[in-house]
Amino acid sequence: MADLKIVADSAIPFLKGVLEPYARIEYIKGTDISRDDVRDADVLIIRTRTRCNASLLEGSRVRLILTATIGFDHIDLPWCHTHGITVSTAAGCNARGVLQWFAAVMVHLSRTLGFRPEEKTVGVVGVGHVGSLIKSYAESWGFRVVCCDPPREEREHLGFLPLDEVARQADLLTFHVPYQEDTHHLCDARLLSLLRPDCIVMNSSRGAVVDNAALLADGHRAVLDVWEHEPDIDRTLVERVLLATPHIAGYSEQGKANATAISLATLSRQYQLPFGEWYPPTVSPSSPRPISWEELNATIASHYDIAEESRQLKAHPESFEPMRNNYPYRKEYF
Repeated sequence: MADLKIVADSAIPFLKGVLEPYARIEYIKGTDISRDDVRDADVLIIRTRTRCNASLLEGSRVRLILTATIGFDHIDLPWCHTHGITVSTAAGCNARGVLQWFAAVMVHLSRTLGFRPEEKTVGVVGVGHVGSLIKSYAESWGFRVVCCDPPREEREHLGFLPLDEVARQADLLTFHVPYQEDTHHLCDARLLSLLRPDCIVMNSSRGAVVDNAALLADGHRAVLDVWEHEPDIDRTLVERVLLATPHIAGYSEQGKANATAISLATLSRQYQLPFGEWYPPTVSPSSPRPISWEELNATIASHYDIAEESRQLKAHPESFEPMRNNYPYRKEYF
């Protein structure tokens, strides 16, 4: 496949050196990938910072876009479908990374606000790869959990609740939905008005799932990993939230390895390349296991100091993008 040309985001980990024997590959900063760069490319391997739409792809020979992310809101899916371009995500790749971000948040809040899990109700909005893990682990730690996921409820009749009811019951409301037209500002001024006064809003999905201006005006406490208008995030909101992180909830070493491995497996199926079982040799796959609330409290700080990370972003919000791009990936340990 020497005539196969691939353009890849230079920040995708573990990729360099893997494909070179099988294709011509160019590594370019994700925000700098241009129409000229992709004109003669067959495949793009990207992250969220590359907008894939007509202005980038019109007139190119691209037939496969692999995004090493769980989301796809940076890709114009209808346009790609109409023009014969296959789009594949790495759905589920970083679910345990986000779980451990959530775990660090829970431990920090329980200590600083003085509560035990059995005293609080967690509302999970979106019960997919990430939300399902959070539901399972939060229940095992003693939290009461209520869930909202209308598509799953319609298919599976699991007893999930409408969004408004979850909002009314939750002490901690956490969002894990894809960003699309019907989830834009899912948490808006109206929903915020339904929350208990001391409810804490948590978002690690996409920034625009929560109306940041409405949240700032409303006054509810929040923990945010994702923000509207990244990387130009609202400085006042950064100062006010309980914890602020730079869109890295899923940035575990295993999550990043999974994303690249999933992308290469899809590429292999499409072009008969030998990467179907590939995994970075320098990374140990995660070993999922239960963890008690007591063990979590005793161990999470040595694996992830979320309070220090928040202090850094609050002190230097202008460094949002460098902090994200140069992030030292955490190791999953449960």
